[in-house]
Amino acid sequence: MPVHKEEDWRAIAAEFLERWNFPNCLGSIDGKHVVIQAPPCSGSQFYNYKGTYSVVLLAVVDAIYCFRVVDVGAYGKGSDGRTLRDSAFGQALQVGTLEIPPPVSLPGAEDLGPVPHVFVGDEAFPLRPNLMRPYAGRQLPLPKPVRIFNKRLSRARLVVECAFGILAARWRMFRRVLGLNPSNVDACVKATCVLHNYLRRSFQDPLRMEMGTPNGQLPDVTRAGANNAPRQVLQELSPRTMPQ
Repeated sequence: MPVHKEEDWRAIAAEFLERWNFPNCLGSIDGKHVVIQAPPCSGSQFYNYKGTYSVVLLAVVDAIYCFRVVDVGAYGKGSDGRTLRDSAFGQALQVGTLEIPPPVSLPGAEDLGPVPHVFVGDEAFPLRPNLMRPYAGRQLPLPKPVRIFNKRLSRARLVVECAFGILAARWRMFRRVLGLNPSNVDACVKATCVLHNYLRRSFQDPLRMEMGTPNGQLPDVTRAGANNAPRQVLQELSPRTMPQ
C-alpha cells in the first residue's frame, strides 16, 4: 500500500462525492475478524466476542471498493476502536501526519464555512475531528435531520462492508479456520488485499477494451463438445473424426 499524499486524499474525496453523495470523505473504515486456530500458549488474546479465535483486519476503503490502508494482526479480543488506536494509521491520524487536505466548504453550503475531511465508521469508533460516526440513539425518535445524516453516512460507510464481502467471496481462505501461525496469516491477508486491488483496478481499466474484453469481462466461451473441450480445438486435433 503506497503512502498517500494530499492529492491522493483529494481524489478519493471527489470520488466519494460523485458516487455516494458524501462530501469531504477520505474513506470508509472498519475491522474484519479473520478466524484462525488458537495459537499455543496465547490464552484469550485472540478470543473474540463471536466465540472464535481471530486476528483483525482493519481497513480503509475508497469509493470503488479498493483498500487504501490495511493494518493486520491485532488481537481478536480488542474492539475496533482499540484496534484503530493501537495501529500505525490510527496514531498518524491522531497526531496529524497523514497529509489530510485542509478543511473546505461543503457543496451548496459555502456560507457555513470550511468543514474538515473525515473518515466514516460505525458506532464502534470514537468521534474525532477527522473521524465521523453516526448519531447514537436508535431506540429514540431521532429528529429528521439526524436520521437523514445517519442514512447518508451509513450509505458511504457500507463501502467497506461490501469490500470485505468481495474479498471473502473471492478468496475462500476467509470462509474457514486458518491453521497457520498468526504471522503467516497476516502475510496471507495482506497478499489478498493487494491482489484484490489489482483485480478491481484491472476490471475497471478502459485500456482492456483494446484487448477484446469490453467492460473488463471475459470473452464468450465457444461451444463445447461432449468431453467439455471447445469444438474448435477438437476440430484441429481430429478434423476427420469430429462429428458434424
